[in-house]
Amino acid sequence: MVRKAEEQLQIAVAGYLVENYPNVLFRTDAGGIKLPISLAKKLKDMNGGRRGWPDMFIAKPWVSIENQINGTLCAGLFLELKKEGTRIFKKDGTLVADEHIREQFDVLEQLRQQGYEAEFACGFEEAKALIDSYLGK
Repeated sequence: MVRKAEEQLQIAVAGYLVENYPNVLFRTDAGGIKLPISLAKKLKDMNGGRRGWPDMFIAKPWVSIENQINGTLCAGLFLELKKEGTRIFKKDGTLVADEHIREQFDVLEQLRQQGYEAEFACGFEEAKALIDSYLGK
């Protein structure tokens, strides 16, 4: 089941962050958890009804060396976690037809435009590499 695999991935990534970056603040989304309808509706309303919000936010801003001159700040890292092997792009580089992935892609793009790093991470190793790359900056 996809939800269970992504839930386990989210738990593994959170554990990795706690173990390897204990002073870095992060938050995960409860969107993959099966909730009673009344609570699911409240959560949806609390998020303004927006779909496609990323699974994880790492609250660690940074300024790259090349951006120190103009002071451009990356405000944090958003990750949309997907189970290993999930296809986001076709071989020709275009986005897959899946409506939900397209919604998530659009939200990630909007977050990038707001100064965040925002990426899909398919599987634990890809998530770990993105986190290590980001926090190593």
